[in-house]
Amino acid sequence: MSDEPTIEERLKSMIVERLFLKIEPSDIGDEDELMEKLGIDSVQIFEIVVGLEEVFEVFFEEDEFDIETFKSVKSIAEAVRKKKAG
Repeated sequence: MSDEPTIEERLKSMIVERLFLKIEPSDIGDEDELMEKLGIDSVQIFEIVVGLEEVFEVFFEEDEFDIETFKSVKSIAEAVRKKKAG
């Protein structure tokens, strides 16, 4: 078994770091609605997208911006996995 962090763990760390949140990454549940729990707005969603490009090397086209994709860590992780798979 690998000690490599999961995509979800990496996402949580990236979100906390990029948005300067005063919480621990472990405080974010995989299925927590980010906009509700953390008060994330559209500008911060854009910052998450930039982070996804830097950390995971995945890119989103304008027509791929769907609120459901960025609803939770779980939904973002699924989108990253799909992008990485090709």
